[in-house]
Amino acid sequence: MPEEQKQPRRRQARGERRVAQLLEAAADVFCKVGYTAATTNAIAREAGVSPGTLYQFFPNKEAIAIELGGILNHRMREGHGELFTPENAALPLREMLDVIVDPMIEFNCQNPAFLALVHDSDIPGMVVVEHDALHSSLLERVETLMGLRAPALSAEERARVAAMAFGLFKAGLALVLAHEGPERDAYIAEVKAALYGYLAPHVGTGAVAISEVPAVGAP
Repeated sequence: MPEEQKQPRRRQARGERRVAQLLEAAADVFCKVGYTAATTNAIAREAGVSPGTLYQFFPNKEAIAIELGGILNHRMREGHGELFTPENAALPLREMLDVIVDPMIEFNCQNPAFLALVHDSDIPGMVVVEHDALHSSLLERVETLMGLRAPALSAEERARVAAMAFGLFKAGLALVLAHEGPERDAYIAEVKAALYGYLAPHVGTGAVAISEVPAVGAP
């Protein structure tokens, strides 16, 4: 390959690494002080670069939050999309909760900036829109899962049970993230116990045979 073609590719690779470095630093700063209190100077300092270097890639804090939020939303959408499958829905309830809840909690533990961003009232509107779309998508997946396990549920019942289960998970997740070590493990067990106790009367506890995937909203 001619040298003049190699150079732009090397520069592009360095730029991608720098962007990743800045986004990682921004995630740390947003988690520490929140989006509102965060500054580009603090993000640059966390990344170990000058503010001028940061401005070569991002014009302001809002642009950083939008980029970071988009990446985290994409990661969550891709990862969680593999969890709400007919195969998982067919498992006994305790096993189903293990294979679905554990990865969802792990993602949030590994990406605390996700909730740090969406819980800040000053977050850019684009981040809010993307998060709301992701929330709706996940809720639809939970609703479909309820229909797979308990096809006798009406559309209204599926929607209500899904919303309650998702609400229980989100409430428990806040407690999980507020603790570490054995205490975190204990709260994870409590989240699963709460979900099991709520879902068992609605969708049963044993393995189920999945015949077809119900459409969300279907009677």
